[in-house]
Amino acid sequence: MALFARSSSFSRVTTLAAQRPVHAAFAWLHGNPQKIMAWQAEMVAIPAPPFGEKVRAEWLALRFAEAGLSHVETDEVGNVHALLPASNLPAESTGPLVVLSAHLDTVFPADTPLNPVLEGDRLTAPGACDNGAGVIGMLAIAHALFQAKVELPAPLILLGNVGEEGEGDLRGVRHFYSQTPLAGRIAAHIVLDGAGADSAVTLALGSRRFQVTINGPGGHSFTDAGLPNPIAALASALAALADVPLPDDPRTTLNLGTIRGGTSVNSIPESAQASIDLRSTDPEQLVRLEVALHRAVEDAVTHCNAKARSTALSVEKLLTFNIVKIGDRPAAKLPADSPLLESLRAVDRHLQLRTDLRLGSTDANIPLSLGVPAMSLGAGGEGGGAHTQGEWYSAKDRETGLRRVLLLTLATLEWAAEQ
Repeated sequence: MALFARSSSFSRVTTLAAQRPVHAAFAWLHGNPQKIMAWQAEMVAIPAPPFGEKVRAEWLALRFAEAGLSHVETDEVGNVHALLPASNLPAESTGPLVVLSAHLDTVFPADTPLNPVLEGDRLTAPGACDNGAGVIGMLAIAHALFQAKVELPAPLILLGNVGEEGEGDLRGVRHFYSQTPLAGRIAAHIVLDGAGADSAVTLALGSRRFQVTINGPGGHSFTDAGLPNPIAALASALAALADVPLPDDPRTTLNLGTIRGGTSVNSIPESAQASIDLRSTDPEQLVRLEVALHRAVEDAVTHCNAKARSTALSVEKLLTFNIVKIGDRPAAKLPADSPLLESLRAVDRHLQLRTDLRLGSTDANIPLSLGVPAMSLGAGGEGGGAHTQGEWYSAKDRETGLRRVLLLTLATLEWAAEQ
């Protein structure tokens, strides 16, 4: 059965690649590298910090309209989505559809100097690759399909989403799946993120992030000596957490990311705060570590308060704590026998590319966790310096990556239409 599926997928891709409109779409990609790069340089000059993607979203909405897409809309959280309709289906069709998405946001604060520098086929700017490459790759695919008049067997939704990076916590795609009426119709979801043409993220790395705050009365280091110290309690809790055993398989990590608190060296602090990042490919490990975190904090605060009570302090002068979840990315994976993965392998075989399957934390986490076939791909080219102000992107071999995305999208649309 698996051999038959691979053979069928390869036959499907070979047939698609031989179609005249698909050749015309390839020709559009081949003939417009400067236009594509100009879009990228223009877009990365627009700040898109976490929770501040509005102006970039407005820019993309205009580009979607220029590309000939219909139903260009911006939702409540700032996602921009548009439609390439199926050729032989009415606009009000309620059948399966496919999503092609790329995140708009960057990790950089709003006041970060952007100043993109374009030299030949190389663009240097914060966010040039992550995710300038993905967003512009998606836009280029839309133009190529529309200009070549490629007939789609099922509708294709183009989604420029917010909130992928950091504390954005995948909020854009999370909102799309929880609030958009289209969500129940999604047969597959292809995410474009960064550069490259030889890998795909099919194993979603789960993560949970927490902010721990311990509060106390504070006071003078000498005259109020004996009051419980939030920093001491927090340090004790973090030390206990750092000693929690972590398995190698499934790979699981725990990071104590930030710690702050206190006013001066001769003051008992009124508060202390830390952020903790937990990651694993196994959801059960994340639950185990979350329980360990709560136990470590509660035990440390209880111990410090017990010492303070021995000095006959009032309840108002004891420590309190608060643990807030600030991030939750579900762990999941694309099944090995998924038609989406079979289609990718067939496309890579046709283009003579290798298929390197990887682990990652991307927008694909959300659909995968909901049972929707999904993966995250690079949009071609090369990049480096991600999440630094020296980030760069080279359009060398971008065309190969975009051909890969285009063929995979068309093969997935054909499969969706058969569901």
